Amino acid sequence: MSISSLVSASAPTTTRRTFIKVTTLAGAGFLVGCGDSSSVGPAVRAAPPAAPPVAFNAFVKIGADDKVTVIVKHLDKGQGVTTGLSTIVAEELDAAWSQMAWEFAPADTARYANLALGLQGTGGSSSISNSWMQYRQAAAAARAMLVQAAAERFGVAADSITVADGILREPGGRSATFGELAEAAGAVTPPAEPALKDPTSFKLIGTHVPRLDSVAKTDGTALYTIDVTRPGMLTAVVAHAPKFGAKVASFDASRARAVPGVVDVVQISTGVAVLAEGFWPALKGREALAVTWDESGAEQRGTAELIEQYTALAGAPGLVAHNDGDAVGALAGAAKRVDADFVFPYLAHASMEPMNCVVELKPGECEIWTGSQFQTFDQMTAAQIAGVAPEQVKINTLFAGGSFGRRAVPDSDYIAEAVTIAKAIEGRAPVKLQWSREDDMRAGKYRPLHFHRVSGGVDANGDIVAWNQRIVGQSIVKGTALEAFLVREGIDASSVEGAGTPYAIPNLRVEVHHPDVGVPVLWWRSVGHTHTAFATEVFLDELAAAAGKGPVEQRRTLLKDHPRHLGVLNLAAERAGWGTPLPAGRGRGIAVHESFGSFVAEVAEVTVDADGTFSVDRVVCAVDCGIAVNPDVVRAQMEGGIGYGLSAALREEITLADGAVEQSNFTDYMPLRISDMPVVEVHVVPSTAPPSGVGEPGLPPLAPAVANAIRAVTGKPIRRLPLGERMPV
Repeated sequence: MSISSLVSASAPTTTRRTFIKVTTLAGAGFLVGCGDSSSVGPAVRAAPPAAPPVAFNAFVKIGADDKVTVIVKHLDKGQGVTTGLSTIVAEELDAAWSQMAWEFAPADTARYANLALGLQGTGGSSSISNSWMQYRQAAAAARAMLVQAAAERFGVAADSITVADGILREPGGRSATFGELAEAAGAVTPPAEPALKDPTSFKLIGTHVPRLDSVAKTDGTALYTIDVTRPGMLTAVVAHAPKFGAKVASFDASRARAVPGVVDVVQISTGVAVLAEGFWPALKGREALAVTWDESGAEQRGTAELIEQYTALAGAPGLVAHNDGDAVGALAGAAKRVDADFVFPYLAHASMEPMNCVVELKPGECEIWTGSQFQTFDQMTAAQIAGVAPEQVKINTLFAGGSFGRRAVPDSDYIAEAVTIAKAIEGRAPVKLQWSREDDMRAGKYRPLHFHRVSGGVDANGDIVAWNQRIVGQSIVKGTALEAFLVREGIDASSVEGAGTPYAIPNLRVEVHHPDVGVPVLWWRSVGHTHTAFATEVFLDELAAAAGKGPVEQRRTLLKDHPRHLGVLNLAAERAGWGTPLPAGRGRGIAVHESFGSFVAEVAEVTVDADGTFSVDRVVCAVDCGIAVNPDVVRAQMEGGIGYGLSAALREEITLADGAVEQSNFTDYMPLRISDMPVVEVHVVPSTAPPSGVGEPGLPPLAPAVANAIRAVTGKPIRRLPLGERMPV
């Protein structure tokens, strides 16, 4: 996910001293526990420890059994952050990888805020980048406390103690484990300025370590919300309106209540909820409901009508998001001009685990189990509905079966539904709200529909002299709590991020329109970069062709002052064998894009058959993401982003008919099949720069690289997604 414009802003500076002061004060010196494991466990079903471990600060606990537990402040929705943050701690602590463990942090913004977002949450590919120094400092402080305890035990100077693989040794040969020293070390005052390792001495960071969640996810012990069961729990499903903005006019629940297992039916603001002793009877009860909807305030337009409106808006000046030189004047004087319109559909997140949440209400208390991505918003929303203080809302964050931005919801929609339903039955039973796949597809939130109109010009020497671009699309944050922070002079930053290009084009202008549409929209993996990268990289190829230049040649010229862009461009082109002959019907395309602080170039190889059907055969990816904490995770995230991006590029789109979503499930919103997946090669650029994002940056270059490769074969530009199954021949 993705609150990319927040991440792109400068994160608050955290010095070692302020970090130690904040974590010590916030944790009152020690964090005795982070959640009641007796309910369902942290995120893996496991027996509670014999004795509570000692908390050295808000992020590191060490038990008498030598186990080092890392408190993970971010949601792990498959991206591997539990392993990444644990690697950082193990490195600075000089722990053995075999002694590392983790648990999700409680909802506590004061301790666990995302330093890039200013709230507790996971998004914008910021998990490692914003935690890098924070977790290093926490681990380094804990190491110093252990060293001091060892020095006092052995009666030697602290600087004579060595630490390796969780064991502290003094020069005479005596030793003690972390567990043996934990209690004494926990009483040591942490240093204000803990010494950090020189990166040249890293032993774990940058190497292969086994993921800490692999076994649990393999043997089924990893806990997701869908696994949670509470004593006496009822399962709820909601009948949502078929059109966005419609309200319940009336309903008849008599047939629904007659379904065996159905316990109650209640109306809530978003529809009608059926509660039952299990998901199946709740679903059958919902099918038996008779609901009349008031559609007077609902969105009534279809996709074709919206695109017509967007096209008209693109013909008029918009709000100026970026302006260098005089694009309009330079365009008028260009030797050659190219014009293009690009259309990008609504997209569903389509995560494997649909939205769900378990809520238990008690007097003065609200406890939640869910894959919480924005704990701060979720806690505040639940508190307001339940009528308790935010600190009386306990959130047990669990693994999420994917998200891609869907669980990072400013209005906490599905959590709000769950708490509202629990309150409607006066908390007499725990409630598990479970959305179906159809709910997710038809009543969710979507990547906004976007339209781009781009005009460019080259001079007689073949140099690009003008670029004029208008973007039309809904604002994601308008009307949310984030509008005041992310909308400047009427412009939602997430709509234009990635536009304005790093390319050395002297006259460049980007404008934007934000039409009001009744379709709920949300961040979708890599957010605005999903469409701005495509429009930029595809149109650049068209301009290069008009100038008589090759795609790589043109980019090298325009990126000469951007070494990291140029570095991944050259690496991807070299490893892909750019310029070497290909068989007839086969072509290569390239795209390079920066997002979330990382630089990615991808070369796609495609085969287009005589009948126009095509396949994507190979993708070569080069990524510069600073220090790669876990290179295997970086490669996995690039591969995942490529697969997710290709899925959307080939077939995915949400379409509306009279305001209602036409798709329902994976039968008509078809994700990538394994037979569609190309061979993928990922090359990580060695770097000493601080880590940057990897969860999303692999996606934006994929679709334009594929489109450019198809154009290299057919000679025909591609300006609309999805690509479909067949190219014009």
